[in-house]
Amino acid sequence: MKRRSLEPMQSRAQAEEGLCRALLSMRTVAEMRALLRDLCTPAEVEAMVDRWSVVPYLLEGRPYREIHDLTAVSITTIGRVARSLNEGSGGYVAAAARAQQARPRARGGRVAA
Repeated sequence: MKRRSLEPMQSRAQAEEGLCRALLSMRTVAEMRALLRDLCTPAEVEAMVDRWSVVPYLLEGRPYREIHDLTAVSITTIGRVARSLNEGSGGYVAAAARAQQARPRARGGRVAA
């Protein structure tokens, strides 16, 4: 975290809440993609994509090496995501559950690939 020589007029908690509200206000994938590209550097977006791409495999209980082979995400990153899944605030699990519910369903009740 960067250090500042001046105290901001808005508290950290207020700024974080504002960011969360801005993220929640996006209504489409295209809007969210545009916001992420404006808000983050390409490397930051890539890091978030890497982290998110391993979540389903970790939830399935696949081994880290197999996840690495499937995603090309580093074992270190996979381990960090796994730690967050197990000891974090529950955000990954909640988002994964909602993303699963939002997926279009194929005929026969199976999830489309």
